[in-house]
Amino acid sequence: MLDGIFSFVLLDTRDNTFLVARDAIGVTSLYIGYGLDGSVWIASELKGLNDDCEHFETFPPGHLYSSKDREFRRWYNPPWFSEAIPSAPYDPLALRNAFEKAVVKRLMTDVPFGVLLSGGLDSSLVAAITARHLAGTKAAKQWGAKLHSFCVGLKGAPDLRAAKEVADYLGTVHHEFHFTVQDGIDAIEDVIYHIETYDVTTIRASTPMFLMSRKIKSLGVKWVISGEGSDEIFGGYLYFHKAPNKEEFHQETCRKIKALHKYDCLRANKSTYAWGLEARVPFLDKEFINVAMNIDPENKLIKPEEGRIEKWVLRKAFDDEEHPYLPKHILYRQKEQFSDGVGYSWIDGLKAHAAKHVTDKMMLNAANIFPHNTPNTKEAYYYRMIFERFFPQNSATLTVPGGASVACSTAKAVEWDAAWSNNLDPSGRAALGVHNSAYENQINSAKAAVGPEKIIPKMEVSPLGVAIQS
Repeated sequence: MLDGIFSFVLLDTRDNTFLVARDAIGVTSLYIGYGLDGSVWIASELKGLNDDCEHFETFPPGHLYSSKDREFRRWYNPPWFSEAIPSAPYDPLALRNAFEKAVVKRLMTDVPFGVLLSGGLDSSLVAAITARHLAGTKAAKQWGAKLHSFCVGLKGAPDLRAAKEVADYLGTVHHEFHFTVQDGIDAIEDVIYHIETYDVTTIRASTPMFLMSRKIKSLGVKWVISGEGSDEIFGGYLYFHKAPNKEEFHQETCRKIKALHKYDCLRANKSTYAWGLEARVPFLDKEFINVAMNIDPENKLIKPEEGRIEKWVLRKAFDDEEHPYLPKHILYRQKEQFSDGVGYSWIDGLKAHAAKHVTDKMMLNAANIFPHNTPNTKEAYYYRMIFERFFPQNSATLTVPGGASVACSTAKAVEWDAAWSNNLDPSGRAALGVHNSAYENQINSAKAAVGPEKIIPKMEVSPLGVAIQS
């Protein structure tokens, strides 16, 4: 099954029955729909089903569907899926080797490619390994041994500075793309149309990725390698600082991996494929996940008093004094969620913009208008209005996850800190007392960042492709 990376459909022409399999984790999007005439439909986007199906839903990752049996069956059932607590000792070299293998496996190509480089730990490690192994590959012979790296952000954003430093260290051909808060706001409707969700953190992060992907594709690049999945596997989100014990830490990482297809995988897949750009994610290699999730979670616990920050086991595995992969301060840089790292004023600007379009009266009536996953902020309400204009079916609404969250946590993990219930926001800065630039330490001038409304080119989507009209 190509290591569970891709989804596929097999048709038996003898009786016109078919078998559908979705990839192990849900790296690529897939949906299943049912027509009134008993027909079964499969599509990679909701918009391929909403006109013809009475009901449709997310095709569960790691499952097979047989049209003959008309039922799902799980084909991917790794040891960690049961959420039982593993006990294998931490072996830094084994972890390093497993990840290097996962990256190299994805360097098979005969077309131009590059790496998404935010300057954070995950994308920087992916870039470092790719740069080390590129020279001897077929791709290097065809397209040159110089790796191309790409980063996006507001001017002066944390990610831009860090990415430039990593790119210089690794010697990549670096491409830095800038956008303004207003550029992002102007693209929100197109983003929601393409990524097909109203989840707040997914939209926040998808917008800069969507804008960057268009520019990358215009350079002739066909695919990029990216760092999604690491935070789920190693407990890299800042709320993991509050995990009460290794059991809850491990169970939360399991829940996060199982939900990736609704969040980061959906973002990475749809934000890039909207422009015909493929994203490959080595952290979600099945063999690597098995190695990483078999480590005794006691080693993953965050213990600042012992110098162990988030994702310590991954950082330590690549802390090579003789042949360093990255500069020390990059290897041990604090976690920045993508929607924060592109520039803190991005999220603040979104909130200010939503406040212009959603009134207090609208919020008071939100539960009546949106009884399922009722938006509890003006920003969430604003996204929901746009989503339901494109996808009014109840089936579409039900494909989007909900529940309380702080700094990208699951609803269960919100219980780890009583103060979080009053600060429910998916931004990493909502991890009060943990993030170096937490909301409690900042005074934002978001409205100034948004600037005046302006007329922009509109994007029209037709069966033949995408056209930009002025």
